Amino acid sequence: MSISAVILPVLVQVGLTLILLFWMGRTRVGHLRKGEVKVRDIALGERNWPAQVTQIQNAYHNQFELPVLFYALVALVLITRQADMIFVVMAWMFVASRLVHAAIHTTSNKISRRFMAFVVGVLILAAMWVIFGVRIFAAEAGV
Repeated sequence: MSISAVILPVLVQVGLTLILLFWMGRTRVGHLRKGEVKVRDIALGERNWPAQVTQIQNAYHNQFELPVLFYALVALVLITRQADMIFVVMAWMFVASRLVHAAIHTTSNKISRRFMAFVVGVLILAAMWVIFGVRIFAAEAGV
């Protein structure tokens, strides 16, 4: 499998993270400029932001939780040359689940839907790790 095929879903995931970061920043600055939030009110914590800002902020923070395991796996798969079409398809499925999760998080924030998107991503990522582990140990065992 080509390196670019393996890296492209990573770049999309990074893009999602950066989009959420810039969106959060723009939204925060907008609320500060309108005077809806005072700098002194946010200096001691993030509880004083309006709900929309908090939703975007939480979606952004979520990109540093589960996706960290995805990034680590991609690095290991590239180093060990274990990337194949199955890995790439599963990587895209994981990233799609993160896009859906972030979309729900920043719009309706319907917990049941957001949770389902999260669970789908977790299951895909867990399967990717299991497949990787089996392949590595099978290769060492000479199977």
